[in-house]
Amino acid sequence: MYEKLFEPVTINKMVVPNRLVFEPMGNYYAELDGKASKRDCDFYAARGAGGCGLVITEVCSVNRIHGRGDARNLLIDTDEAIPSFAEMAKATQATGAKFAVEIYHPGCQGVPPLCEDGMTVSPSGQPTKLTNAPTRALTHDEVLGIIDDFIQAGIRVWKSGADAVELHCAHGYLLCQFLSPYTNHRDDEFGGSLENRAEIVRRIIEGIRQGTSPDYPIIVRLSADEYLRMIGIDDGITLDMAVEYCKLFEQWGADAIDVSAGNYETMNWAWEPVGFDEGWKSVNGKTIAAAVDIPVIACSVVRHPETAMDLVDGGVAMVGSARQFFADPDWGNKVREGTEKLIRPCISCMRCIESLMAAHEDPFSPMVCSVNPEAGRECDLAPLEQDGCGRTVVVVGSGPAGLEAARVLGLRGFKVVVLEKADEVGGQLVFAAKPPKKWRLDWLIRYYEAALADLPVEIRCGVEATAEVVQAENPVALIWAAGSVPVKPGSIPGLDNPLVLTPPEAIMANPPLTGKNVVVVGSGMTGIEVAEMLSSEQDCHVDLYEMVDEIGPGIFFQNLIDIMGRLGATDTTLNPGHKLLKVEGNVATFEKADGEQVEASFDCLVLSLGMRPTAAPDWAGELGIPVVVAGDSQKVGRIQEAVTGGYDAARSVK
Repeated sequence: MYEKLFEPVTINKMVVPNRLVFEPMGNYYAELDGKASKRDCDFYAARGAGGCGLVITEVCSVNRIHGRGDARNLLIDTDEAIPSFAEMAKATQATGAKFAVEIYHPGCQGVPPLCEDGMTVSPSGQPTKLTNAPTRALTHDEVLGIIDDFIQAGIRVWKSGADAVELHCAHGYLLCQFLSPYTNHRDDEFGGSLENRAEIVRRIIEGIRQGTSPDYPIIVRLSADEYLRMIGIDDGITLDMAVEYCKLFEQWGADAIDVSAGNYETMNWAWEPVGFDEGWKSVNGKTIAAAVDIPVIACSVVRHPETAMDLVDGGVAMVGSARQFFADPDWGNKVREGTEKLIRPCISCMRCIESLMAAHEDPFSPMVCSVNPEAGRECDLAPLEQDGCGRTVVVVGSGPAGLEAARVLGLRGFKVVVLEKADEVGGQLVFAAKPPKKWRLDWLIRYYEAALADLPVEIRCGVEATAEVVQAENPVALIWAAGSVPVKPGSIPGLDNPLVLTPPEAIMANPPLTGKNVVVVGSGMTGIEVAEMLSSEQDCHVDLYEMVDEIGPGIFFQNLIDIMGRLGATDTTLNPGHKLLKVEGNVATFEKADGEQVEASFDCLVLSLGMRPTAAPDWAGELGIPVVVAGDSQKVGRIQEAVTGGYDAARSVK
């Protein structure tokens, strides 16, 4: 059915074994001096072994003076880097995959403290509005120097034994800044006309070609659309312009085009949160593929093989993804083997991007994945041993921590009994999947159901864990992953009112709260999602109240922009700076920062003030067996902490 995805593709003289591409994504795994680490080697090799025909590295800086994106991105600006890049190449090539290195300069999207003079650079001195970092314009001589930086970096990639080099002309980085009329206002040979704006790319392509081999594949990655119009800016690269650029790149010697989109000012159109549907930007790759004769790689929030096939059937030579292959490096193998139901889905939660940005503050905090606890830890984790020998382990709770623990224990050969007091598996994922655009969480539940079906795992729903129930299984260990429950502060009078609901009660209400006047207290992600669901799907008028002076405190900015854009189109009023004092009847009383008290009437009030752990009971410690607490029961967190906690708990069982 999906055989076409596994046909070979030729780029110049490089024969890639299939059409799947692990696209570049920053990971913060490099050594502090910019050399490739063992973590890098094992990370990329895992994607090759999992079925990606072409694996492309994260961005590799060509200049450390003013060209670093973070304190741990790869650097290839000296010959000293070549041996570590060679190790990376060998590790991936040993899996049968081809290996490419992406070279770049961040331009104004760099990090000022990592720049020699504290200033980022750009074609015309224009900073990015995301950070507004101090930026200066490149001199003509500096542009010539950067061209040489790219050429020398490309030659070093070739010398390292990598199969190809990719020029990063996308995502608002320096080469993209030259291509975009939004950021390039130069009046020399590197600005003005479309051809002049692309002149820097022409010189780099021709320089690398002259310094390497006619057969060496050079790939150009381009933002086919910067989507600046989506944020009110009528400028930048558009698809029609990108087509003309790609024709030039082909004419100048590029061997393939890698199509992406967006820049740092339009990040949600480059690295999409849940509000963007799978395949939404397929038109970009298909349009460019129809305009050139060289292979085109395209991405478009690919999660399922059907979406990949749509791109290929539309003329795209190769299908790329970063986050899906980060979530499940074995995606290709599973599709090839007909077991796509076992694909661990990327849920577009943005935890990877959020953790990468947090790493700017902590150089020892690499990027993580919510659903794949092995991502980035490949070099630290020994293979799972088959040492369960049929011994029983009881897992309490079937949320993400419990399900992941059951999966790992089952793979180890334990007999696993999962006790779930609710009538269905999934824990908080069940109601978390109900608000608009959150249906990907249901994919995660279905993944676990499929994965556990082939393992020695028995799930008993509607069964509450007691000492007697657990002892009856004669387990060798107990994993307590019972999750958490909503907080109802005893210090606030009136919360025992039957009109006061928790988020799960509001989301799962039967009958729904259609047409009601609802007050939501708390604007964390759960509170905002409840507000959106009630207002957009159940025709409720919602008044959202938050104690602090901003809506969405602590929410990652991409997710906040995404959901607030949708919430703004609903009948929801926002009331930051309001502290809930009490509830009486159908009236809530709030206090503002200046001491003024205001009242809000409601048909129901949804209290979204966080969660508290469901602690392991005293009897668990009296069973005489090891008890491991995981997930929210240990510490309330997000899906990533729960899944990783369940994974590590299962590995710890002796």
